[in-house]
Amino acid sequence: MNLNGLIDALKGPKVITDAAAVRRMSRDYYWYSPILKRQLADVTGDVLLEAHSEADILEIAAACYAHDVPLTVRGGGTGNYGQAMPIRGGALLDMRAMDQLLWVKDGVCRVQAGKRLITLDQELAEHGYEMRLHPSTRTVATVGGFIAGGSGGVGSINWGMLRETGNILGARLVTLEAEPRVLELRGADIAKFNHSYGVTGIITELELPLANAQLWIDAVVTFDDLLSAARFGKAFAESPGLVKKQCGVMAPPIAHTYLRPIAQYVRADEACALVMVASQSWEGFETLVAAHGGRIAHDSRTAPATGKRVPLYELCWNHTTLQALKVDPTLTYLQTLLPAQNCVELADELQRHFGEEVMFHLEFTRSGPAISCSAIQMVRFTTEERLNEIMVYHEQRGCRQFNPHVYTIEEGGMKQVNHVQLAFKREVDPKGLLNPGKMMAWDNQDALADI
Repeated sequence: MNLNGLIDALKGPKVITDAAAVRRMSRDYYWYSPILKRQLADVTGDVLLEAHSEADILEIAAACYAHDVPLTVRGGGTGNYGQAMPIRGGALLDMRAMDQLLWVKDGVCRVQAGKRLITLDQELAEHGYEMRLHPSTRTVATVGGFIAGGSGGVGSINWGMLRETGNILGARLVTLEAEPRVLELRGADIAKFNHSYGVTGIITELELPLANAQLWIDAVVTFDDLLSAARFGKAFAESPGLVKKQCGVMAPPIAHTYLRPIAQYVRADEACALVMVASQSWEGFETLVAAHGGRIAHDSRTAPATGKRVPLYELCWNHTTLQALKVDPTLTYLQTLLPAQNCVELADELQRHFGEEVMFHLEFTRSGPAISCSAIQMVRFTTEERLNEIMVYHEQRGCRQFNPHVYTIEEGGMKQVNHVQLAFKREVDPKGLLNPGKMMAWDNQDALADI
């Protein structure tokens, strides 16, 4: 690695070598995990490069190749398990200045990868649209970071996860070769870069399908227990006549103890559902709540006109974990997909088995034609051994575990080598300089069997 040679070679991009600034840009929310907190605490890049154009990126890619410098692409830094942390040092590529909405037409947009998601939605609203999906980190995350490191979020109740066919239409990528190329990927080739942590190319633009903009109402609905709340959540998700965007279900005492913005509306012994429902569906929503024995404890229609209101999506998905860690920093979390056929009953069974050692937080999502639960449980951490025991128990009960305490693509959830992404990386990054250390199959190319 020849850092000085890299820096001397760059004429267009801005180069930042201040150690504190580089270290700040090297972090994400890895510290949600006590295991990653130990493993990644000292990780930092060596230099920060700001790209303002595709020409800057082409120059950076060529220089990194020539001087054997690892390159890790960075957006808003809102990952949760070190997806874009430079574990082998080198250069960081800050994409946030590439933030233009290029065009909107016929329910599709083309946008530069560094665009913040909240700004993108604000601009789309002027055209009558909104993003189909966004993470709970919408105010900070970039669209490129979401596609490269995320998997789903608010809106997945309708559209499924990002990997569902049709949720990403195309992308423009820069390769990391002696003479970097610009590629346009569409159709089946989307799998080459989606959720690849940026190891298979530098995303510069994305083409995404949109949803019609809605006037959303946030509502907190309380129930006597988790089973009642989860049954409501599944029925809400499965109601085709209700226009919806989000439904997160919290077992007691999560909302009252850890979600400060809504704690006053939920008793310590109550479960609750946090929902986003379109204004035209409010009456039907009230009918469904009553049919399931729920109580609408709060909704945004009656919220004060003054003061900052926390949107409910910032209490859902992994923001639930963040809110809890503000109260009790010894907690950690899991990410689990429950089988669609018995997700509600199994969640209740697992909650009863573990008690308050594992507090169930469910996010209702669509997978193909089926509705299921993605659980983001809060765990009272004791030891790494016990955490692994808990994950194994979930798997024995038929759940799929997406381990948030590891930073490689394969270990996190795939549990197998992605041969499509591996072959594409060989083509576009022959030296393996893009975000090294995150693809196990690259580091051990002889071990191509499923892990």
